Amino acid sequence: MSEFRERLKPRFAAFGLLILVALAAPALRLWTMQILNGDRYAAKAKDNRVQEVFMDAPRGRILDAKGRPLVSNRPSLAVLVSPTIAHAARGKDKAAKAEADRLLNDLSALLGVSRAEIVERLSSVKEAPLEPRIVAVDVSDEPVAYLAEHEAQFPGVEVRVVGVRDYPQGGLAAHVLGYTGVISEDEISDLGEQGYQPGDIVGKSGAEKQFESVLQGDHGRRLIEVDARGKQRRIISESEPVSGRDVRLTIDLDVQRVAESALANAIEDAHDQGYPKAKAGAAVVLDVDTGEVIAMASAPTYDPRLFIGGVERGEWARLNAAGSEYPLNNRAIMSAYPPASTFKVVTGMAGLRYGITSEWRTFDCAGKWVGMGEQWKKYCWKKTGHGTTSFHNGIVYSCDTVFYEIGHAFYKDGGEKLQKVAREFNLGSRTGIDLPGEVPGRVPDATWKAEFNRDYPEYRAWLPGDTVNMAIGQGDMLATPLQMAVAYAAIANDGTVIRPRGLAAVLGPAGKAGLESSVETAGAVDAQPAQFAIRRRALEDVTERGTARGAFAGLPRRVLGKTGTAEVYGKDDLAWFVALAPAEGPKYAVAVVVEQGGHGGSVAAPAAREVVAQLLGLPVTHVRAHDESR
Repeated sequence: MSEFRERLKPRFAAFGLLILVALAAPALRLWTMQILNGDRYAAKAKDNRVQEVFMDAPRGRILDAKGRPLVSNRPSLAVLVSPTIAHAARGKDKAAKAEADRLLNDLSALLGVSRAEIVERLSSVKEAPLEPRIVAVDVSDEPVAYLAEHEAQFPGVEVRVVGVRDYPQGGLAAHVLGYTGVISEDEISDLGEQGYQPGDIVGKSGAEKQFESVLQGDHGRRLIEVDARGKQRRIISESEPVSGRDVRLTIDLDVQRVAESALANAIEDAHDQGYPKAKAGAAVVLDVDTGEVIAMASAPTYDPRLFIGGVERGEWARLNAAGSEYPLNNRAIMSAYPPASTFKVVTGMAGLRYGITSEWRTFDCAGKWVGMGEQWKKYCWKKTGHGTTSFHNGIVYSCDTVFYEIGHAFYKDGGEKLQKVAREFNLGSRTGIDLPGEVPGRVPDATWKAEFNRDYPEYRAWLPGDTVNMAIGQGDMLATPLQMAVAYAAIANDGTVIRPRGLAAVLGPAGKAGLESSVETAGAVDAQPAQFAIRRRALEDVTERGTARGAFAGLPRRVLGKTGTAEVYGKDDLAWFVALAPAEGPKYAVAVVVEQGGHGGSVAAPAAREVVAQLLGLPVTHVRAHDESR
């Protein structure tokens, strides 16, 4: 390959001026037709003299909440190849096969793209077998000049100016934005009636996929008369393409940047605290009144620029490998975890509602709890115990024994009241956010357990320990970071469960809002305002004198929050923190989780503090806390 490239250098110098002059006029025409008008020569010959040409429409931009571009478009030199070359390379005609092999090998060396990648891109869609396929974008001048000089050596190969996605903020908010790619056969089957053509670029994940119908414009169409050599003689009819519409998200890139940085800091803190397996996590920021998602970070992340022109096979394999921690997954909505002690707020609300507890009821915590009998003893995270502890302080210091007692009381009371309240917080169901791939989490009950263990009759029954474990956010209880942010938002606004949303508006001409997204509610938690106030008072004390005091020490504004440290079978503990800020009339919910990160108070809570500081206009500083509480 390097030898082939070396042969190009003297030729490039000799022909440079000639190429520039020769290409100047066609390049201007290409710019006009393919960037301004988006021409794509996907021709269907109606007869020997008339061809139909579809013209691509520029894709709509994606903007942040303040109108700053997160995704836009830019021109790129691309090399396209006829799929017939790949067919010939696989065919039985020896001469045609040899010529195709030679062309593919030379093109591979020239472009620095493996032959296998070229063939794969030529074979990606079986429809429209004569339609040229893009095999490389952002091609430099040297290969372009060589192709122009040696046109006869590369039949079926052409260079065009095409529009590709551009990312002014780099990889920021990659999981929210998503990536694009060439339409697949399955997608053509699904979208063909909407005017999609082979070779079209469509959204594959994130906002690019969710808002595909508005980002994708309408093709233009041109009927042209050609001569016997295929040269255009005249335009018979023409309809111009209609550009896709811009969408404005609720994401604020300034908050997003801090959320991603804070999450990275949390993972480093976990390493420093003896948790080297911490490599992944998520952070979510939610407006508790409107449901607007102000930031959504997931780690590890990826660079959406890898997908411009098609991702390489090896890179695609890496992005989908367990060893890479699946960086394409948006853990804020696609991963559900045991919520651990962050769920104690929900258990507490259920206890207040059904009269099982009151704000200042006391419990005795000796470190070991034997409420189900010595055989089924359980332990508080604080092995020496919390002594006589109020329900209020059970949240402040995250006393497991308090919630073992409440969970056991629910079991003895019969029914599934704890599950009912959890579902009122919208746990166990998708939040309905306008992003693809959300998982529902799980609120376990007797029906679920019997079905899950249908092949193991001895494990089907719902036992006291199931409710007790659920009461502290363990057992089979699962929630996503976004679900926990939504649940805490309901605590902030006296039970109204808001539906989160990532879309602020679809913009019309001249950037004016054509369709504004509206606030939606997903239900309500049946409890008294005074009961929510009880929970908020306890959450405020968590950051003032409880399990998150170290993380929030010195912050000039008061914050509500709850730590969580989840036990996950076969893995290190998982760190949680969910915050509401400011304490006086909460406006934001912030949820942070770090897989195998250790303790919520010393890993997740400091990250939440950084995000809260940004939201409240305070200096963003990274603090190191070493609380080992739950």
